[in-house]
Amino acid sequence: MAGVYAPLRQGAAASTSSTTAFAIRVLLLLTLLPLLLAAFAFVLQWRGGLTDPTSAWPTDRQSFPGMDNSPLGSSGSFFETVSTHTRSSSDCSEILSRGSSSSFPFFRGWNFDLESDISPKICITTSTSAGLQQILPWLYYHKVIGVSRFFLFVEGEAAKPDVTSVLESIRGVKVIYRTRELEEKQTRSRIWNETWLAGFFYKPCNYELFVKQSLNMEMAIVMARNAGMEWIIHLDTDELIHPAGAQEYSLRRLLSDTPENVDMVIFPNYESSVERDNIKDPFTEVSMFKKNYDHLPKDTYFGLYKEATRNNPNYFLTYGNGKSAARVQDHLRPNGAHRWHNYMKSPKEIKLEEAAILHYTYTKFSDLTSRRDRCGCKPTKDDVKRCFILEFDRLAFIVASTATDEEMHNWYNEHVVWTDKQTNLKLLRKGILTRIYAPMSIIRGLRESGVFTSAITNAKQLSKEKSVAGNLSNSTITNTGDDVTKHSVKGGESQATRRKILEESSIVHEEAIPPVSPPKLFKDMLMRT
Repeated sequence: MAGVYAPLRQGAAASTSSTTAFAIRVLLLLTLLPLLLAAFAFVLQWRGGLTDPTSAWPTDRQSFPGMDNSPLGSSGSFFETVSTHTRSSSDCSEILSRGSSSSFPFFRGWNFDLESDISPKICITTSTSAGLQQILPWLYYHKVIGVSRFFLFVEGEAAKPDVTSVLESIRGVKVIYRTRELEEKQTRSRIWNETWLAGFFYKPCNYELFVKQSLNMEMAIVMARNAGMEWIIHLDTDELIHPAGAQEYSLRRLLSDTPENVDMVIFPNYESSVERDNIKDPFTEVSMFKKNYDHLPKDTYFGLYKEATRNNPNYFLTYGNGKSAARVQDHLRPNGAHRWHNYMKSPKEIKLEEAAILHYTYTKFSDLTSRRDRCGCKPTKDDVKRCFILEFDRLAFIVASTATDEEMHNWYNEHVVWTDKQTNLKLLRKGILTRIYAPMSIIRGLRESGVFTSAITNAKQLSKEKSVAGNLSNSTITNTGDDVTKHSVKGGESQATRRKILEESSIVHEEAIPPVSPPKLFKDMLMRT
């Protein structure tokens, strides 16, 4: 029997030995393979064969749409040159270049020329006498949120060569000077033969400015049409658009979401509420605003009216009826500085529920004297009515004209500055006041990224090549003025014929909408009784 089972035992032993050898090989492979892979990776990394993903983001230059081929993003030495060159260039350079660390660095190298394939195309028109320290932050902020073109009607400080040379060097900006030729063209405007603005004619100061703004807006409509713009907005250089309510912080997105049958979009205004009397740069130092009546429940508005007014004539210091954007279309016309209208139809308009105009009014103590210096009215209650439309402007003018410097400071702190922190907190909790930081952050980022200083430096480098820019601008105005007088009317028709057409039209032309204060408390109480 032993002889019979011997081959079987030998076969079983051989099978067991083979299985054990295979298991040993597998274990050896599983042990050595990870070690070999780890060693291979170590060798590659030591030799530089692997790239650290974090190194793909440059340390001296941040990527942002539109920065390709931009001179601002080429090297760090460029910014050093800008900084060195502009320290002694102009008085406004210190304000425009303040800040050493970038809180929002993505503007560095952005060329702000993204208008070729982006829709809708939006333009802003303004009449200004401000300097670069105010205009540049205002202008570039609106470029960031989607504005393509700017039509700047300049005079005073804004019309000085060192200011206009910078503005004209910025792509998308058209500077229009208040020359004799411009005024002659505007005297032939159809506005003077109509009644909707007649109540503001031949009056000084703010009334004169209101008429001038309307005439400039009329010319800007023609420029906007020629430039292929789809929306036009009239905005002062102490106002910023706050495009809240859109999916992104973008005016383009906000207007692109507007239904096609809407002709005009109204932005209620929020008024700045300064918390100290030494503000130098309102756009980056003011974050508290008083909400518009249209964005508040009636019970909240009227219930806290007295606390919000603080013994001033109205809820707002100045106007309360906001600004509007209009589709560029046939027969469009201004309806004063705050609204647009149409000669041939009643336009369909909507009022935005979240977006607003941020109005930085009386944010600096010097605003008292600046208003006084530009108006030649007598500081009496009767005479100031000829100059100013709003009550607070009248009071401020009288104080600035008759009080001492100390008295003016006391009056300014009492009527303008929000020094009572308990009241501020209460009104913030109730929604009368609100904090808005987005414009402040954007403008700080623009400044710290060198955008403003580089604009000034680039303009100086190009000044010799553009010495005839003023003459070219005046030539353009001559053609533009002719277009305005012919707008929506056949070339051979006379003023009388145009007037007759308007009289026979079934459309009622409403009077221009002036700056208007929000509703007063006693008016609402009378309506309820």
